[in-house]
Amino acid sequence: MPEVGERTRLLAAFAAVYVIWGSTYLAILYAIETLPPFLMAGARFLVAGAVLYGWARLRGVPRPRGLHWRSAAIVGAFLLLGGNGGVVWSEQRVPSGLAALLVATVPLWMVVFESLRPTGVRPGRGVWVGLALGLAGVALLVGRGELAGGRGADPLGAVVLIVASMSWACGSIYARAARLPESPLLATGMEMLSGGVLLTVAGLATGEWGRLALDQASPRSLWALLYLIVMGSLVGFTAYIYLLQKTTPALASTYAFVNPVVAVFLGWALAGEAVTPRTLLAAAVIVTAVVVIVTSRSRSGAPKRAAEPAVASDEPILRAAD
Repeated sequence: MPEVGERTRLLAAFAAVYVIWGSTYLAILYAIETLPPFLMAGARFLVAGAVLYGWARLRGVPRPRGLHWRSAAIVGAFLLLGGNGGVVWSEQRVPSGLAALLVATVPLWMVVFESLRPTGVRPGRGVWVGLALGLAGVALLVGRGELAGGRGADPLGAVVLIVASMSWACGSIYARAARLPESPLLATGMEMLSGGVLLTVAGLATGEWGRLALDQASPRSLWALLYLIVMGSLVGFTAYIYLLQKTTPALASTYAFVNPVVAVFLGWALAGEAVTPRTLLAAAVIVTAVVVIVTSRSRSGAPKRAAEPAVASDEPILRAAD
């Protein structure tokens, strides 16, 4: 019976990470229909971060030092301001499914940036094949013309998403060596709080406060924001931490190539987003690239933390423990 219970919990955790994180792209699309993107994201992470931080402290985790807060602020800047902020802004111009596909390139940039470090892991042949495939998939997705039955994604939105993916990859690599609290819950709560503050400042700096009208926010946007806070940030994160404790990082990181498929399907089924042959072909190429990179690095004997693709969804597994 204990084995059955453990198996059920593992399946539930995988389902949460696969489906919930894949659905956050659609939830973002609904949330920014009537809420300014940066202020919406800032509120999301301020609330979720306060819950995680408070929960950790109530469980007796020691108070963090100033050095911890500095590291958390840097990680939050890369992952949430640059990474998630780029996603929420770009979804004003790019369908949620295509956004998820472009964010799925995070493992590609992780490999590139990791190899540039003096002590980084150099890519093997399989990883180079995955990188080439991934870049080809991105080119197919954002390229101009009617190739494969559809036009490419909005150029500016696509560029912002690629930069956001690079920012997330940089933040994930930095977080591995950053001076953060030992408690993943406390560290992630601090990173969410820091990122939430930065996103809020970005919203104020870009004039979003003047466009914020809560009395005119649609119920769908408000429910989507609540979903992002509770399901996307709290439930999804907890499930992923559980998977890291009970499975290998390579197996837990399989969400990286499931989330885009879920996001494309939900965007088509619920938001009426077009799924052209070009989208399907690009999705197959990008997902295959992520699979090749993850499995190749896992077989190469690289350290487990280096094999982890960090976060290919928009979600903050911020400790690069993700």
